[in-house]
Amino acid sequence: MERTLEPLSGLDAAFLAMETPSSRLHVAGIFVLDPPALEEPGSSTAKSAARRFAAIRTTVGERLGRVPRLSRRVARMPLDLQRPVWVEAEDIDLDAHVRPASVASPGGQRELDALAGGRLSQPLPLDRPLWEMVVAVGLAGGRTAVVARLHHAVLDGVSGVAALAAFLDLGPAESDAPSEIPSDGGQAAQSSVRSEHEAVGRPPPVVMLSGYLAASLAGQAAAAAAAFQRSADALVALRRQNRELARRGLAPPPAPFSAPRTCLNGSVPGERRIATFSVPLADLELVRHALGRDVAAASGRRDATVNDVILAAVGGALRRYLASRGQLPSRSLVALVPVSTRAPAAVSSSRSIRVGNDVSGMLVELGSAVEDPVARLRAVARATGVAKMQENLAGGAFVETLLQAVPPVLVAGFVRLADACSLFDRISPPANVVVSNIVVPDVPLWWAGCRVSAIYPAGPVADGIGLNVTAMTYQGVVRFGVVGCPRLVPDVGEVATLLAGALAELVAAATVAAR
Repeated sequence: MERTLEPLSGLDAAFLAMETPSSRLHVAGIFVLDPPALEEPGSSTAKSAARRFAAIRTTVGERLGRVPRLSRRVARMPLDLQRPVWVEAEDIDLDAHVRPASVASPGGQRELDALAGGRLSQPLPLDRPLWEMVVAVGLAGGRTAVVARLHHAVLDGVSGVAALAAFLDLGPAESDAPSEIPSDGGQAAQSSVRSEHEAVGRPPPVVMLSGYLAASLAGQAAAAAAAFQRSADALVALRRQNRELARRGLAPPPAPFSAPRTCLNGSVPGERRIATFSVPLADLELVRHALGRDVAAASGRRDATVNDVILAAVGGALRRYLASRGQLPSRSLVALVPVSTRAPAAVSSSRSIRVGNDVSGMLVELGSAVEDPVARLRAVARATGVAKMQENLAGGAFVETLLQAVPPVLVAGFVRLADACSLFDRISPPANVVVSNIVVPDVPLWWAGCRVSAIYPAGPVADGIGLNVTAMTYQGVVRFGVVGCPRLVPDVGEVATLLAGALAELVAAATVAAR
């Protein structure tokens, strides 16, 4: 078969270039699995743990080909003059990607968070496929957890859901589990996975990469000119829209790097911590419906959204967090909110799953200067409505167009310089916090015969923004992963507790309004 080179998109390449010894540009999901319904009575804990690890490991090995990107590694261009390319990994050492671990006693949520934080603190090796799964035993109730990490260059949150779904089932699927445990606890099962396209799998020779580089650079000038023309057109449209917003008495969204400086922002060392918690989706729906009419009237929209509720709660939580430290700014905090630009049809049940980054972002004021929770929700709904209007004009296509024209050497050079001189300790941050919301298909899922009882998300933390709050809805429950850099956010557990309290405050207000 003829070798082909698949270049990373501009955004994928930018996420790869942003990887530094301190920045961990990976996303993660923490899957909590119930014991299998048909587990052998009287099985020892060690035997059950070995059986589950072997079953999960075998399932991953058998289905890896459904997500081609997970069988590929990155090959960089000479001098980083052009975007890297994906090439097939000739042999994938499954032992290096799927590994066992144990949760400390007593095996509760805090201990699971500690294990996940430890994995989030470690970089993913860039010389092999950019993912890993740690299968953790020792959870209370005989449960198992899978901490799955994937580099942001591989996928975004939406495609991450689709990618990991390749390893899940809609029923117990007992036949997917191995019938017996190998003597090495599963290590013998598929220790090496051959690439699906072995003829493509050999690393491309330098001459092939050089030929690709020469051909791509030949058209770079024309591509850059077209990109900057489209960017200029988008900026003209934005200016026109901002004049229209001013005419209607609405303020435009905050500009990048205009957020107030706080203790949440600065240079980010490599250590990460995570705190997780959950709330019923029904509670957020109650807030959305009971307070929605008032919010919609203020924001000019038909209804408030669950996203609005989450953002308003984050604003309330960070208001209390900063106020307790005497650092609450007079201006509202600003959230960077990722927005998927992926067409619904792109996330399918196909046996070959397309991943990558189809994502933009919008900057939203969190109403942290507003004390009343309902008034804050009203302010947030108004801010998100305006931000969505602007994102539609200058969204993912605008960002991707610019990144396609910028050589990775410039992005990587800026990132290294910023890291070396602690630039983000000296300037205003691009935003104060990243807030994301991911929805999983509302069906029960199984992994290697074990029911998935919970999924907790974990988003990336990069220089300048030391806190990430990601929510994921699965089976009627919204689960939050609060990830922070300890240098900037010493106690993410406190932020999680305050966020849960801010949500409860909105639920209480909604309960009164619904009477």
